[in-house]
Formats: sequence, C-alpha cells, structure tokens
Amino acid sequence: MSNSALVFSKMSGTGNDFIVIDNTQGAYDFNWSSFAKRYCERRVSVGADGVLVLEPHATCDFNYRIFNADGSEAEMCGNGARCAARFAFEHGIAGAQMRFMTLAGVIEAHIEAEDVAVKMTKPKNLRLDIATELNSQPVTVHFADTGVPHAIVFVDNIDEYDVESNGRALRYHDEFAPAGTNADFVGITGPDSIKVRTYERGVEGETLACGTGAVASALLAHATGRVKSCPVKVTMPGGQLKIDFNKDGETYTEAWLIGKVDTVYTAKLV
Repeated sequence: MSNSALVFSKMSGTGNDFIVIDNTQGAYDFNWSSFAKRYCERRVSVGADGVLVLEPHATCDFNYRIFNADGSEAEMCGNGARCAARFAFEHGIAGAQMRFMTLAGVIEAHIEAEDVAVKMTKPKNLRLDIATELNSQPVTVHFADTGVPHAIVFVDNIDEYDVESNGRALRYHDEFAPAGTNADFVGITGPDSIKVRTYERGVEGETLACGTGAVASALLAHATGRVKSCPVKVTMPGGQLKIDFNKDGETYTEAWLIGKVDTVYTAKLV
C-alpha cells in the first residue's frame, strides 16, 4: 500500500458502518474504488458498508464522495452523510452548521447534541402503485428517488419477510433497469411509525440501516396514507431514525434525516 499510514475513522450511523477518510488536504492519492473493494471486505479486512472520502471544495465546507463495498461510487448515502458531518465537525473541517457537495447536489447538515440532522436532496420521481411480480408473486411497488433510487413494498410480516431473495429480485427488476434500484420492505407500526428492512444496491445484501431508504419509505408511507403525520419514526435493524419533511400541495419539497452517529475507532492503515 502506498501513501503509508493512512489515517481513518470507523463510524456507524444506525448500524450503517463506514471507513471515513479526511483528504481535504490532498494527502492521499488512491483509486478509491479499488480501495473500497479491498478494505470493505468483512472478516479479512477492516470491513464496512462503504468508504467516505472528504475532499476540498471551492464553495462548500467539503466535497463528499461515497464508494460502496463493491467499488461503485454512489450519488448519495444518508447515513454516510450523517457520519461525514459528524466527522467534519469533530475534526474542525466544518462548524455545527455545514454544507457539502455530493454527486446528488449540495447537502445541508447540522449537529444536534448526539444527533446529526441532514437535509436530503429534494425527493423526485415519486411513482405509486406499480403492479408487477417478485419471484412469480404479484406485488405492488412504489418508487422514489431520494438521492438514489428506492423501490418500496409494504408488507404485513416484516420480521419474517425474505428480504434477501425478494430484495435481489426487486433490485434487478426490469422495471428499474438498467441502473437498478435499492429495495425497501416496510411494515406500518403506528400512525407515525414504520419498520424498514433494506436490500442495498452496491452492498448487494440487507444492511442494518439505510438513510435514503428510511426517507423514501417514510415519504411513500405518507403519500399512500399509511402514516398520517410527521416526523415519522423509522425503526431499522441497526436502530432508530427520524424523518421530518415539508410538503407543498402534492409535492414533497424537503426531507430531514435525523439520528445518532457513533465513532467506533480511529486507526492507521500501513
């Protein structure tokens, strides 16, 4: 490994874990895609859902890039953005109120004690009641782009649902070709609460949490009348998130992703 003694932090946003690297001074010159494939592999390396790289930016506090465990670069990741914001605040890269650039546009964030609140990209391309099939079974799918694409299925048996098989089928479904989609399976637990399990594109499996998926699930639960008020409490395998949003007529104008972030450890790769 070149650029010896690369310093990183391992961070977790509601169970979504990341290798976070400060490259705002341009100290590291890596192929980050190859880096992610090598160091995100669990049991034989650091292990993570992705790599977050903070770089300099001319007009924002920093530029934020995310590389999935398979090496692909994602447009946006909500829980990753919360980890990046906490990291930037704790390392003096940004203040408690910050703006950073992503492939999905400018993101605003602020630190609220233990919580980090991130203003997500404006939701777009909402599509309701898509009748299709998953593994030869009829199903109704809903769709929203909350920085990355998410297909949502509401289910009654969320705890027993086969997320791996149905998530893989939905992720590669012809309806969402050629780019594919993240797949979220959602159970309604109250008038302002839901439970979500996500099969993530790029990770290619179920993850403990997904910020953009939590936002998409909350918005579509509201859009279909399954929850009545906001903020919406979202329970995922990794913990709880809160989604707050504003609406102008039938259009969702903004959404905030709010939750705790933990720094697991800081280390060096040599």
